[in-house]
Amino acid sequence: MYPLELFGFLHMTLTDILDILLVALLIFIVFRWIRDSAAMNIFYAILLIYVVMVVADALHMKMMSRLVATFIDVGVLALIVIFQPEIRHFLMKFGSGNRLGSKGRAFLSRLLGEKTRSMDNATVKEVTEACRSMSEDKTGALIVIPHTMSLDQVIETGDRLDAIVNRRLIMNLFFKNSPLHDGAMILSGDRIVAARCTLPITERTDIPARYGMRHKAAIGISEETDADVIVVSEETGAISFVKAGNVTTIGNINELKLLLGAAFSQTKS
Repeated sequence: MYPLELFGFLHMTLTDILDILLVALLIFIVFRWIRDSAAMNIFYAILLIYVVMVVADALHMKMMSRLVATFIDVGVLALIVIFQPEIRHFLMKFGSGNRLGSKGRAFLSRLLGEKTRSMDNATVKEVTEACRSMSEDKTGALIVIPHTMSLDQVIETGDRLDAIVNRRLIMNLFFKNSPLHDGAMILSGDRIVAARCTLPITERTDIPARYGMRHKAAIGISEETDADVIVVSEETGAISFVKAGNVTTIGNINELKLLLGAAFSQTKS
């Protein structure tokens, strides 16, 4: 006899215990995923309904079990609609946030004959020197550097350029009176692919107040893809490097060069 059979209606085996632990782990992952978001209240309600269903089944309350099961059957479709942005965000983050997903994308790209373009030292220097000048002039900038994930949908929101990366061109594009200064610039290797692109805004609520819309957009795109983002603040001239939703304030231009170099050495491997 298993110890928990003493409670009468609970007949649990080691498999059941493992099942409970896996469900608890799944709930913990979901909790971390939607923590500090508006979805938390809905998540608590789902947990409460699930507990009611389990208790009703254990006590053989047929009417309550059927009522809750019917509610869940209908509610699943509603939840897919309600959580559509969160589900999409979770799947994209899950696919890009582990080495297996990154290696799978790299293998598929090689299989399809797609070549990944990375920055050389000259291009890194052009980008960093442009950021240095814009920082001194307090010119706001948002530069997105993709890796293995495609940003075609983001590029379509802006204007295609296909120009060689040049510090003067970058500075002119982000100049306040330029028609393309508002929005993000997308780079690919030694090319400027597009400008005036619209990025998704992060839904996190723990963003410091000193960060403006550029930082929130940079965090948003870095959460949904594996792209790195350089942000130059228009208010303070501070340079930030955003990777996987984490913001690093750049102390000097050499630090930015090292971060870019490390990012692209990982892309090549």
